Amino acid sequence: MAILGIDEVGRGPWAGPLVVGACVLHGEIEGLTDSKKLSAKRRAGLNEVILAEASWGLGWVSAAELDEIGLAAALRRAAIEAVSKVDCRYEEIMIDGTVNFLAETGKGRYVTTLAKADLLIPAVSAASIIAKVARDQYMTDAAEKYPEYGFEKHVGYGTKMHRQALCKHGICPEHRKSFRPIAELIGVDLKRNVVKNTTLTGGQAEEKVAEYLEGLGHEVVARNWKTRWCEIDIVSMHERKMYFTEVKYRRDFKHGSGLEAVGVEKLRRMKFAAESYMKFRGGELEPLLAVASVSGIDFRVEDFLILQ
Repeated sequence: MAILGIDEVGRGPWAGPLVVGACVLHGEIEGLTDSKKLSAKRRAGLNEVILAEASWGLGWVSAAELDEIGLAAALRRAAIEAVSKVDCRYEEIMIDGTVNFLAETGKGRYVTTLAKADLLIPAVSAASIIAKVARDQYMTDAAEKYPEYGFEKHVGYGTKMHRQALCKHGICPEHRKSFRPIAELIGVDLKRNVVKNTTLTGGQAEEKVAEYLEGLGHEVVARNWKTRWCEIDIVSMHERKMYFTEVKYRRDFKHGSGLEAVGVEKLRRMKFAAESYMKFRGGELEPLLAVASVSGIDFRVEDFLILQ
């Protein structure tokens, strides 16, 4: 009796897609087991055999789609896509776990769910292997585009390395903003959909502005320089000028842009801070006051304005 095995990979990571594999074996493939119990080399070898000798399909849901529709709907969507690509006959459908992803489809009544099916049922093992190999490769490719996160090492899971990268660089388009660990790291209250951790978000906004200024050719010489009476977010030098930049972050523009937050009193304090720094440092560089406006949970630098 031919079994269509189904398994998912990527339910819990903080970044990257959710992938569901579906597979029907046409003969015995030695060494099949839960993909997590195999070395990367062994998985890759079995993956080649499965793709060549079995009928299979993969279903993908991106991080952005997952944020939009939720995890449960994403699992259903990916499973339906994966099954639609399997072009052979089968008599039974076996899904790893306890949830029937196909319950709302015409195939739902043929489904059996089984915990540890990826360890016990060869077709499900094969599905888990092709899904994991495909997703791991996707994250390795993503690491080339976003090298600062180390995706090739942790493939999006919540490791210490990943958390440290997030604290330093903020998020990228591969991150799942609806997942609580990411929401907490970027300071978003999921229930109220508002920023709540101003210290962390401020630091991430300043990091993005520092990178932006360096891209313009600035040398960042100080971050969060402060005295008893004043503070400067970023001090940078460029073409014989010293820039004193105030960083203003807004999650959205409901309450105006970050630039609008710099009023007369703030400008006075910035000028005092700049004068204090120049006395502290010495030199003949021309001082300039500036403000950078950062917005969104991906911390985009929207504007950089020289005030004087």
